[in-house]
Amino acid sequence: MAGEEINEDYLVETHEYLSTFENSIGAVDEMPKTMMSVSRNELLQKLDPLEQARVDLVSAYTLNSMFWVYLATQGVNPKEHPVKQELERFRVYMNRVEEITDKEKAVKLDRGAASRFIKNALWEPKPKNASKVANKGKSKN
Repeated sequence: MAGEEINEDYLVETHEYLSTFENSIGAVDEMPKTMMSVSRNELLQKLDPLEQARVDLVSAYTLNSMFWVYLATQGVNPKEHPVKQELERFRVYMNRVEEITDKEKAVKLDRGAASRFIKNALWEPKPKNASKVANKGKSKN
């Protein structure tokens, strides 16, 4: 489409959408090639277990999403196909991984420091005789 003349049968906006779609298709076509250029074992050895789970989930979710699109292009309603349950299942697992990640990133409470802050921030009344002793010391000088 790039470099071709715009067909007069549709609007310029439609042509822009189609061009964007074509570029996206090209990017989707390149993704599997990039993923397959590195062996799975090499990739997973460099990652911690949580990142490994994320890679597996995203890969499976992407594959099922592409199958969803394929079904739609073939005239099959993907909402009535078992792929919908699979996508939902992967979405649940991805949410679990995000919850675990969020818990790891959460700020940890240092109880000792917190108790010191609170202890120092609380008002403590001075003993009555302490103010008298302080005043006597000043008047002697």
